[in-house]
Amino acid sequence: MKVQERFSGILAHPTSFPSRYGIGDFGKGAYDFVDFLVNAGQKLWQVLPLGPTGYGDSPYQAFSAFAGQPLLISPELLIQDNLLAGPDFFKVPNFNPDHVDYGYVIPVKTELLKIAHQHFLLHYNTSLEADYEQFCKEEASWLDDYALFMAGKDAHGGAAWLEWNDDLRDPTPEVKAKWSNQLADSISYYKFIQFLFFRQWKQLREYANSKGIKIIGDIPIFVSMDSADVWANRELFLLDAKGYPLVVAGVPPDYFSATGQLWGNPLYDWDYHKKTNFDWWMKRIQGQLSFVDFLRIDHFRGFEAYFAIPYGETTALNGCWCKGPGADLFSRIQEVFGKHLPIWAEDLGIITEGVEKLRDDFNLPGMKVLQFAFSDLEDNDLLPHHFTTSNCICYTGTHDNPTTVGWYYEDLNPAQRDRLRRYLSTDGNCIHMDMIRTAMSSTANYCIFPIQDALGFGNDCRMNTPSVAAGNWGFRFRPTHLSNELEKQLKEMTLLYGRGEVVEKEEEPVEEIPSFSMELLESLKNKNSQG
Repeated sequence: MKVQERFSGILAHPTSFPSRYGIGDFGKGAYDFVDFLVNAGQKLWQVLPLGPTGYGDSPYQAFSAFAGQPLLISPELLIQDNLLAGPDFFKVPNFNPDHVDYGYVIPVKTELLKIAHQHFLLHYNTSLEADYEQFCKEEASWLDDYALFMAGKDAHGGAAWLEWNDDLRDPTPEVKAKWSNQLADSISYYKFIQFLFFRQWKQLREYANSKGIKIIGDIPIFVSMDSADVWANRELFLLDAKGYPLVVAGVPPDYFSATGQLWGNPLYDWDYHKKTNFDWWMKRIQGQLSFVDFLRIDHFRGFEAYFAIPYGETTALNGCWCKGPGADLFSRIQEVFGKHLPIWAEDLGIITEGVEKLRDDFNLPGMKVLQFAFSDLEDNDLLPHHFTTSNCICYTGTHDNPTTVGWYYEDLNPAQRDRLRRYLSTDGNCIHMDMIRTAMSSTANYCIFPIQDALGFGNDCRMNTPSVAAGNWGFRFRPTHLSNELEKQLKEMTLLYGRGEVVEKEEEPVEEIPSFSMELLESLKNKNSQG
């Protein structure tokens, strides 16, 4: 008999890992984190979107839905590939080990990556060259446009493509060919660093999988307006003749903001997607599932209905709900990827019966966030004793929430804190571990907690504050924070609540009771009479 799979794990974006380059990457800090997960008895590692970030450094606003974040490439691993050497590191300064300062990090790491590219061009490596050529061939469907788009941004001083004042703004095949020739060196660089990103990530994922760790990726439902996706595929979006969005994405007022959230992403032309059998979405999901084990889709409710805000609005107050693709899209996903989808639904926010039906019809696990359960004094279905299904993920908080310690001391009033302590049977002195224990002990198949909660950090270590433009996505931790004591605490808790290894139990043989024959009955009678 196979015991129900109950796994737990940690949400930690690679930018948060220790490294000497001002930002976490796929080097030693990442491998050490995987080892920590193993020693702590965890089975899951959740990351935020891994795409190349633009203005604001948000992983949810990337230059491409397919490309990887160059800042996550490990310079130390490039030494092993003979792409960097000691003298190349002389200008690397001493960075803040606790926070990513993107303004300082980006030029330093970009310079290292450009040196690596030059070494690749000057010092021929047969094996690396063959792998690179194979990568460019296999990923050409998105890589060619992405590399040209990024080279074009550089040629236009980093300006958004809507501000370009030449024919590259509205590319035809002929225009692309012309500019590809003019920007050949820059295009080569952008293709090469994508090759490095996917090469290093593949090695890291294989290491994690070999240790029994599954990785949960994350894709935003929407893409950035200033992205290769919109620039090269305008038919996919609701745009006017000049390429400007007719409406943009966001959400109405909610827990996070009294005026709603104005994200500004262009919205999809779902009629076009349906006519083309959702081909673009199939390619996007295929790309993600090729390098993660599970896929969390951010803002899942937008597939049932999305909030459309007229372009030019300064808040999300004047938007309206529009019907999404719904079951048509997910039926197509099942056709391509199979009935049992490795997809998690981020079903937070205003959830309707339609959203719940879409999620449940395709057997997708939804999210239960404990901070939301205890943020008021009312009974609600997010409290663990009200979970009606084990097919869900119980979180202490998400990347958008305050840390559990910060939430407890700064966000809750005395009555809320008192109710929480009574529910958890605790004095609150180690509230982050109490919340992790509650998530672990729930009936949810999956349990995830941010690394900040595991470490017991306050709101100065918060990953993101929605609707606040600056100061986000910078949290980092130090190697010493992943202590042996923390490993022991988490492992004991994990084993206690059955979130360790899945155990195969052999069914105990049932002793067969012989059927009574007349001869056996007579024999027993004789024995009794003689006794």
